[in-house]
Amino acid sequence: MSEINWDQLKAAAVKAMQSSYSPYSHFPVGAAALVDDGRIVSGCNVENASYGVGLCAECGLVSNLAMTGGGKLVAFYCVDGAENILMPCGRCRQLLFEFSQEGMLLQTTSGIKTIEEVLPDAFGPRDLETGFNAQERNYRIIVAKEFSAVELIVAKREKQELSTEQINWLVSNYTSGVVADEQMSAMAMAILLNGMNRREIKDLTLAMIATGERLDFSDIAMPTADKHSTGGVGDKITLMLAPLVAVFSVAVPQLSGRGLGHTGGTLDKLEAIPGWQAALSNQQMHDQLAKVGAVICAAGTGLAPADKKLYALRDVTGTVEAIPLIASSIMSKKIAEGTSALVLDVKVGSGAFMKNLDRARELAQVLTQLGADAGVKTSALLTDMSTPLGKKIGNALEVEEAVEVLAGGGSQDLIDITVELATEMLRLAGQSDVDVAAALNDGRAMDKWSEMIRAQQGDPLAPMQKAKHEHVVLADESGYLTTLDALAVGTASWRLGAGRARKEDPVQFGAGVILHHKRGEQVTKGQPLMTLFTDEPERFERALDALAGGVKIEANPSTEPTPLILDRINA
Repeated sequence: MSEINWDQLKAAAVKAMQSSYSPYSHFPVGAAALVDDGRIVSGCNVENASYGVGLCAECGLVSNLAMTGGGKLVAFYCVDGAENILMPCGRCRQLLFEFSQEGMLLQTTSGIKTIEEVLPDAFGPRDLETGFNAQERNYRIIVAKEFSAVELIVAKREKQELSTEQINWLVSNYTSGVVADEQMSAMAMAILLNGMNRREIKDLTLAMIATGERLDFSDIAMPTADKHSTGGVGDKITLMLAPLVAVFSVAVPQLSGRGLGHTGGTLDKLEAIPGWQAALSNQQMHDQLAKVGAVICAAGTGLAPADKKLYALRDVTGTVEAIPLIASSIMSKKIAEGTSALVLDVKVGSGAFMKNLDRARELAQVLTQLGADAGVKTSALLTDMSTPLGKKIGNALEVEEAVEVLAGGGSQDLIDITVELATEMLRLAGQSDVDVAAALNDGRAMDKWSEMIRAQQGDPLAPMQKAKHEHVVLADESGYLTTLDALAVGTASWRLGAGRARKEDPVQFGAGVILHHKRGEQVTKGQPLMTLFTDEPERFERALDALAGGVKIEANPSTEPTPLILDRINA
């Protein structure tokens, strides 16, 4: 670039000053700058009756720069109404620094100086280039390069790695509707079949977070801790866990979802309670958390909206089990939710998305690493889901059983896992020496449950909705119940109406299964094994088909039972 013509810059600044709108201060200001491509941009101050929203001349100059093609500022000149040199205020020095090239020159009252001299040790874009949050911010930048959804689908179908830019483009354009549901369905299937590496999964998570907002509970006078389960048959642990942990002055902001496949959803269960409301504003959620200490609700529309769309799509396209999609779905919401500690309950077995321990460990490791990268204290418990949890499967039925546990009773497996998860959440929140089981037995957790339900307009004392029809399944021989397969029971419950076949389908609150015996127990021929419930009796046949082969009675008891806790993973 040729030598700077300071007289020309001053003339441009004077001309801009003459357009100033300054009826309140009567202090007109004009600014002009040379851009690295040779053009000159300028601006004047614009005041307002509300003094705080007045704009300095530098604001107009930078807007002019952006509107006329961008670039970097090389030299700057500012004048007052008497055409004297004027130094930018502190805010405007920061504004100019953002758009200046290194060593940009300014005319000052004490001579020509660089931008670094008038704003030493400045905070700028480079300070945002490291760390998890910086990467997230980068996803908010509109990708200039355009891609084709088909091109990306084919790339993943052919087992190719998607770049950060491609993933960002895909997520942002799916959220805005440019990428259609059928295209994202194909991509989800390609991801299920061919996977993603750890960098792609992290990129996908960051991109989903960046489509929405973040919550902040830092002003609540309690530590926060949350739990997430990958889903299982009869998994109603969240219902007991949230009020139980809150008893110990640790706030639980539990954002939950609806049914995915045969596992059911926490919100579907709670909506079986008359009057209970899943949808809360961010402020309502914050207020309930501060007052009650626990809230279970739907993620707001502003929280990872990309996940909300993709979550429903996975349910009806057979792609629920994909580790990258599970991980990004869980962690995008949990990181955006703002909790400081997170315990993951990764289910393993026939009734879980992860059928074997190695796959479950892989998922747990991905999840805990994502949490650690985001500054969230994260751990994972791998728990058995080869047989149903508890004895009741279905929305209203599971609420009933959760209340039984909160009342000091209930199935022992539910109690054991609830206590383990609560203990781990409290440990991460800084409370290690507490008697969690006592709070279940002495009524404190039940009191907190009632308070939590009432805060969301529910009636904790109202009877649950009942199904119109029932069918009893009898034992066809005597012996030991050696097999009670979680997937078979979960599929039966789903076919009875407790789950969805399409994302827009309603659920039957009263539908489901009550187990009269747990795996390993002795049964007698003709004795009831389970009772099926539905509003539509034609559903019984297909539910019974699902149970075929999933229930076995043998003369001798099986070997050692599978432990509930299979492994623990820490980041």
